[in-house]
Amino acid sequence: MDAWGLTDLGNVRKQNQDFYDIVTLHPNQLLLVVCDGMGGAKSGNVASRLATEVFVGEVRRTAREDMDVEQIEKMLRDAVSLANQAVFEQSKVSSDFTGMGTTLVAAVLLPDRAIIANVGDSRAYIFDKDGIRFMTVDHSLVELMVRRGEITREQAKTHPSKNLITRAVGTEANVDCDLYNQELHPGDAVLLCSDGLSNEMADQEILFEVVHGVQKEGCCQRLLDIAKGRGAPDNVTVVLATV
Repeated sequence: MDAWGLTDLGNVRKQNQDFYDIVTLHPNQLLLVVCDGMGGAKSGNVASRLATEVFVGEVRRTAREDMDVEQIEKMLRDAVSLANQAVFEQSKVSSDFTGMGTTLVAAVLLPDRAIIANVGDSRAYIFDKDGIRFMTVDHSLVELMVRRGEITREQAKTHPSKNLITRAVGTEANVDCDLYNQELHPGDAVLLCSDGLSNEMADQEILFEVVHGVQKEGCCQRLLDIAKGRGAPDNVTVVLATV
């Protein structure tokens, strides 16, 4: 398995509040994480970094090479809970941190499957012989509106409330994460990103760059360049892994 990642300020923001990590847990076990912080200039970056570090630390502490899917799911759920607790407690330390939180999307990759955990509206995609598959469900106001039939998926992209999320790490004492389990085959790829990328590119455009791009190791940079070329009002983070 190979993996690459990039994060960037974008064209407007003065601070990068995204954070990511790529960790080899065991020879056939890879961890990917992307967090997108929120809560203002003084705290969004603190929330995303803290959540990532606590989450990764707990996964590293508990990961074993012989874990089954159920055990990995429990490990991810517990790590999200610890990250949530850490950010929530930090939010009470100073008024600068009040209301801070972060999205978190993570994947443990095995040679034959991906186990994904998600809180918020950062995304996980899988690319296989059938094309691109959007694996996570955004915890956002516009996603709720789409599912209720109040707006279309296209309208959601430009809706004034598109940045309002309904679930985040650290904003409350407890948080639930969604878990997904997807079979993988040789040649498949997994991509995690913040909404700074998904807001600027359609799924099929991402598919083209991942599947038909000249080099996989240059894919993150190509995606970042496209997002910035379209304005990139938000921070942009993308992590790609192949199996």
